[in-house]
Amino acid sequence: MRLRIRGATCVLPGETVRADVLLDGGRIAHVGIPAGARVDETIEADGLHLLPGVIDDQVHFREPGLTHKEDLSTASRACARGGVTTFFEMPNTVPATTTRALLEAKLALGAAKSLVHYAFFMGATPHNLPELAAATRTPGIKIFIGSSTGDLLVDGQAALEAIFAGTTLPITAHCEDEATVRANRARVEADAAAEGRPLVPADHIRIRDHEAAIVSARRALDLARRHRHRFHLLHVTTAGEVDLLRAAKADAVLGPLVTAEACHPHLFFSDADYARLGTRVLQNPSIKTANDQAALWAGLHDGTLDFVATDHAPHTLGEKAQPYPLAPSGMPSIENALALMLDAAHRGRCALEDVVRWTSERPAAAWSVARKGRIAEGYDADLVLVDLEETRTVRDADQITKAGWSPWDGARLTGWPVGTFVAGQRVYWRGAFDERERGSEVTFER
Repeated sequence: MRLRIRGATCVLPGETVRADVLLDGGRIAHVGIPAGARVDETIEADGLHLLPGVIDDQVHFREPGLTHKEDLSTASRACARGGVTTFFEMPNTVPATTTRALLEAKLALGAAKSLVHYAFFMGATPHNLPELAAATRTPGIKIFIGSSTGDLLVDGQAALEAIFAGTTLPITAHCEDEATVRANRARVEADAAAEGRPLVPADHIRIRDHEAAIVSARRALDLARRHRHRFHLLHVTTAGEVDLLRAAKADAVLGPLVTAEACHPHLFFSDADYARLGTRVLQNPSIKTANDQAALWAGLHDGTLDFVATDHAPHTLGEKAQPYPLAPSGMPSIENALALMLDAAHRGRCALEDVVRWTSERPAAAWSVARKGRIAEGYDADLVLVDLEETRTVRDADQITKAGWSPWDGARLTGWPVGTFVAGQRVYWRGAFDERERGSEVTFER
């Protein structure tokens, strides 16, 4: 079917113009439709902006094994509602994605259940180097250098050296130094006991502190430089990491190898929110200070940080209602993430073109995603129509995620997705989903 989107203001590479766009066979056939071109259906988009679909490279969709929190059906519907047309899912499911057979099983689940395009990371363990070295159908290797459980924790130097030396896929990592976190926890627990009080959510930043993140990031960047290995630093949270990355990108050897991201929880919350939100705002790495938040935004603007991601990591409200530290870290965010960025543009914190760079163009480039991330002829027709004037309040009761809540409950945001297209098919339109559609496995140009 040949679908015309008529009258939208399109954010193209290098310019923003009002143009008609023709979708055909899952691709963008024309930007500016030739006279006499055959069209089967027209969507009137006057007053709306057309953006490339969001590519979110860090989500936890909980399937298999933890589907009481989320599953691929509910999560991909939340993606479609939020303008996300492609996601990369992390390996810490049950079982963890540590073999090619388990990766292929997840890909089969994606094909059967996801409304949007999908890819799944391979998880590193101290013992699965042959699997990592042979894997292909994945964006890369995820290493938990701290903050994980079971076999996914890899903090021994010999194991890390072997993975960086013995693999060719891009490596990405959660960087928090495990020894620092453990020492901090012992000290904070002792302090609380001496004060005769229980641990509280505000203690989280003292346990998972700046030093834990900076020490681990420095270690990972050193590994990448010595082994000449492509490396992506997940969820940067501190001004110190931004400084490390700025120096890394200026390095002739390391600069071309390194990318990094900031995540919405760290861009829009600070340690002042622990008192207001309690365990809802618990996140690993921890939410840091307003100064760190400002450094993340500055890093995005100057290119030190390449793009944004959600780190969508849902837990039920019952789980989050447990006292600290029993309450798990992580929060749902994917269906409100683009709206948060559009609202930031509305408030003058960035430009709409920045939002497109940070959510679509740069993730596609960093991960060598084929034919995605921009509105251009020949590219995949993965698109989102947004209304920059619509103002809406985030409500727990309105959330699509199975977790059924948002840490931004009550936030009033201006700028919202109204329609999402995956491979040229309209999977979401003003509150309704087309459940007949399915996304496809992401391919990479390596």
